[in-house]
Amino acid sequence: MSQAARNLVMDLEDAGTTVKYLIRDRDAKFPALFDQLLGEAGIQVVHTGVRMPRMNSIMERWVQTCRHELLDRTLIWNERHLRHDLRQFEVHHNTHRPHQAMNQAAPLRAVLEPIADIGRISRLDIRRRNRLSRVIHEYRHAA
Repeated sequence: MSQAARNLVMDLEDAGTTVKYLIRDRDAKFPALFDQLLGEAGIQVVHTGVRMPRMNSIMERWVQTCRHELLDRTLIWNERHLRHDLRQFEVHHNTHRPHQAMNQAAPLRAVLEPIADIGRISRLDIRRRNRLSRVIHEYRHAA
């Protein structure tokens, strides 16, 4: 792990990038030298909370979803393109994508009332909006 810290610091220097914080869990595989090497490079190591196993899992789930729904289906050209696509995916994830834990609502959108009228169901006008060069599709009722 100490060698991984050295490699990280060298890669950051080669890229001309500065990092202020590194968030990591309290796993015993990280020796004190790991934090020391990063500290010498000006990176403050922040540990996740004690006895808070979900703290890391929520972010891991978001990364996994992002990889499966976006990054595995997209050819990224450069950092600007990556940042744009990640921002668009974040907007989609928080405003449109249904979440099972939230009763099929999105974090920034409430669940719509179900349509119970049979006549209205037969006259539905659904519109599709393409996001991220047709990688992600959003559907809505036309007004």
